[in-house]
Amino acid sequence: MENHIILEPVNAKTIDAYIDIGKKSYQEHYLHLWENEDPTPYIAKSFTAEVVNRELADPNMENLLIKMGKTPVGVAKLVKDCDLDEFSAEEALLVEKIYLLKEHTGKGHGKKVLRLIEDHAIGLKKKVIWLDTMQKGGPIHFYQKNGFKIKRESELGLAGAIPSEKAMWILTKQL
Repeated sequence: MENHIILEPVNAKTIDAYIDIGKKSYQEHYLHLWENEDPTPYIAKSFTAEVVNRELADPNMENLLIKMGKTPVGVAKLVKDCDLDEFSAEEALLVEKIYLLKEHTGKGHGKKVLRLIEDHAIGLKKKVIWLDTMQKGGPIHFYQKNGFKIKRESELGLAGAIPSEKAMWILTKQL
């Protein structure tokens, strides 16, 4: 069972692990998006105690530790009711974050995480899950291999992002 992947809701006891793993995994994969490789705008919006505590208080948000056995290997964040174009909030679940520590990528864990999220969304009676991903790089190919389709363009809207790296795709997967 040691390589069994689970999604564990974050709570007061695990918030520090969520923040630490979120920061580390993000920095391992996405520094190239930021001027001077400084992701401070994103970290400040995503991985501070103030931000995560506010998210934990919101019943529409789910902050999750991705664990392999008892070991945290990544983080995920879901917005349970989040409309997209023709899909109402009741029909659509947003996968806002999935970040795995670099040492745990390329081993099939991401695919398992997506399956767990899809099962969760089906349990919530969702018709579609959706996410934003960078147009450049490997994640777009990972999501497409796992059944996601490009819906339309989007853009990273935070200050400090390198202009040539801001282009994103909104991807959807029908359930």
